[in-house]
Amino acid sequence: MGRGGREYGAGHFPWLVGVHVLFILGMAGEVLVLGERPGVSWPLWLAIWLGAQALRYASIRALGDRWNVRIIVEPGVPPVASGPYRFLNHPNYVAIVAELVSAPLIFGAWRTALLVSILNALALRTRIRQENAALRGDGHA
Repeated sequence: MGRGGREYGAGHFPWLVGVHVLFILGMAGEVLVLGERPGVSWPLWLAIWLGAQALRYASIRALGDRWNVRIIVEPGVPPVASGPYRFLNHPNYVAIVAELVSAPLIFGAWRTALLVSILNALALRTRIRQENAALRGDGHA
């Protein structure tokens, strides 16, 4: 925000943090407490997870020093349209969705994959609305 950027939608941020904490705790709990183990499809889930990481890093690279975990918009600066942003409006969120499904399924933690995916979808629904509004310049969703 040192370049005149303004943060939007800060109220939903704790929800996103909570989803990611539950993601880690859920996977650990299913494996350590419930004894879940990788199924035969774990290589597929690992491949999807690796693809998600590649997409995330391509997104971060395209955003450069504008990347952050908040919605911060600098006045007069157009949205990034390079890298994966040429093809997707929110490639980092696509990566997160793929990661939150695939990582637990690598270890057989299907309950975590299901619950966290539902909660993340609800959080991203709000996040994307607020981000799109901020990028349009109206700042409200």
